Amino acid sequence: MTLALVEPTVDLYGAWWEAHEEWGPGLHEDGFGLAAGDEVDSPAGFTAWVERVKAEDSTCRWIVEDGQVQGGIALRHQLNEATGHIGYGVRPSARGRGLATWALGEMLNEARALGIGRVLLVCVADNEGSLRTIERNGGVLEGIRGDARRYWIELPAAGESGVLTEKGADG
Repeated sequence: MTLALVEPTVDLYGAWWEAHEEWGPGLHEDGFGLAAGDEVDSPAGFTAWVERVKAEDSTCRWIVEDGQVQGGIALRHQLNEATGHIGYGVRPSARGRGLATWALGEMLNEARALGIGRVLLVCVADNEGSLRTIERNGGVLEGIRGDARRYWIELPAAGESGVLTEKGADG
């Protein structure tokens, strides 16, 4: 199995389209950056969408396994209180295999490299898979607002241990 985070590219149009079709109609493919006005049904529309996503103030990657697009993940460089720093999604047939957990860990390294020291993740309160993904990557629940859970992940700077201590434990 070859697993990689790949910058969006028109070269993977067919593989991306298969994943998109599996999700079905709608804009629920978190991590891909699809907007209501995006037309991805034609090669020209798909190319325009890929170029738009690559030009945004974010790091967008596709989760690719052996040439198949299994999902997407996006790191917003500026905090969006409603959606957090990172959004991701894995196509239904690839869920439950740890792909999102792996991809989130990789994207947290990207955030650290950009100097983002604290990352907010927001997910639907009853999405058990997403809750486990965030918690496996060190997410600490801030609270629930409406139907969304909000988690923070502290990212130690390069060279730091990454071990979090209780408040006041250091003196």
